[in-house]
Amino acid sequence: MEKSRDDLVKSLSIKAINLMGGSFQEIERYCWMVAHEHMHGVMPSEYDIREIDESLYLDVLSLTKYRLNK
Repeated sequence: MEKSRDDLVKSLSIKAINLMGGSFQEIERYCWMVAHEHMHGVMPSEYDIREIDESLYLDVLSLTKYRLNK
């Protein structure tokens, strides 16, 4: 069963926060990385230019910033 959009955004946000490892620098980068992994099945390489779902990325970024500012 596929996750609902809200559940997907929540799980990707948690994953991004975990990847940051307590350093909340480059929030955008980590949110992009988890969105990329979700879409392509692998984390991006250094020069990976494959497209991602921009609205998914923005939703993950928004929720992640909200959670970090709580």
